[in-house]
Amino acid sequence: MTEKEKMIAGQLYQAGDPVLEAERTQARKLLKKFNDSDPEEKEFRKSILGELLGKTGDNLWIEPPFYCDYGYNISCGDNVFFNFNCVILDVVPVSFGDRVLIGPNVQFYPATHPLDAKTRGELWEFGKEIKVGSDVWIGGGSIICPGVSIGDRAIIAAGTVVTKDVPSDVIFGGNPGKVIRENKSL
Repeated sequence: MTEKEKMIAGQLYQAGDPVLEAERTQARKLLKKFNDSDPEEKEFRKSILGELLGKTGDNLWIEPPFYCDYGYNISCGDNVFFNFNCVILDVVPVSFGDRVLIGPNVQFYPATHPLDAKTRGELWEFGKEIKVGSDVWIGGGSIICPGVSIGDRAIIAAGTVVTKDVPSDVIFGGNPGKVIRENKSL
């Protein structure tokens, strides 16, 4: 397997691989164009996101600045909105359903490192996929940790650190996050 194939599969890989370095550089060039673009250049922004991201549903809107590692591992459904200053370390797939609202400064961290100091010191890393269902609202300043799935219609309170899966139809908050209550407003 190539380092890229290992990365996407969630296996240990070397991020310093020349192919991966070149792909990260290409993503950063596209992000610079996107982040420096004029707010009225909607079609230009849309074309950059189409080139950068793996899947862009209808009515995707991302407020700059936005940052990611590769872009091609990010999949967005229809009517997805990201507010300012979001980060997605997309070394593995990160998917968003339909009608997802992401507050400002939300961070998605599927990238991680081995616990073993020797292996970590040799600059090995891996990722764990993140999945966000449909009709989800993630409040500003939240951190979504590796391997987490967020169920449909969940609300993540601002500032939450999500370290475990979130069921559907709940309000989830805190550090570490926990179910606060069911969301019965449906």
